[in-house]
Amino acid sequence: MARMAMLIDLTRCIGCDACTVACKQENGTPVDVFFARVFNIEVGAFPNVKRVYLPVLCYHCDDAPCLKSCPNKAIVRRKDGIVLIDQDRCRGTGACVSACPYGNIVLHDVDKWYLNDDEPYESRFVKPRLKPQVARKCTYCAHRVDEGLDPACVVACPTTARIFGDLDDPGSPISTYIVQECERGREPFHLLEEAGTKPAGLYVGTMSEQESFSSQHQREQGGERVDATAV
Repeated sequence: MARMAMLIDLTRCIGCDACTVACKQENGTPVDVFFARVFNIEVGAFPNVKRVYLPVLCYHCDDAPCLKSCPNKAIVRRKDGIVLIDQDRCRGTGACVSACPYGNIVLHDVDKWYLNDDEPYESRFVKPRLKPQVARKCTYCAHRVDEGLDPACVVACPTTARIFGDLDDPGSPISTYIVQECERGREPFHLLEEAGTKPAGLYVGTMSEQESFSSQHQREQGGERVDATAV
């Protein structure tokens, strides 16, 4: 049984928003609708201030509250774990938006698109696939996954900060990356684990955490230099 998931390495993310743009182009989302957001966060206190970029998207939870909350049974989980919203069944109640603790589902109630109706991209690609006044979210680009391709955001990332694959396959890119980072002292984590949604998507830590591990490892090795920031 496959379990598709995405890992984001926060030490590699440079906040370029290439993932955001690629996602919007691939999915043809309306104005102000973003499935792949990147938060720009300042941490620390002057003069020791750092900037952290936190990409967020749907985490395709094992115990997805959006799925349980939908009164129209429009949200389903595929056999590979990808959670999708059936746009034909969705009636725009917004129950899933309220249920998601991550804020990663959008209910866009305005029929406003980027281009004119006579534009080929708009008329042939966007309008037939996405209806107005229904809930939308990241799908891990399921249409690409079904063709053996990575999600658009993964392909667009210039620093390979996004690693996608099957958690149940020990030889997949994401499984091997997790093993590699655990050996280096970086344990993957989930956002808002206390919400109990059992998200598939996960992260590995920020640069400051990695530098702390490097310093500790050097002390344990008697001063031997270990470059923990190399990837």
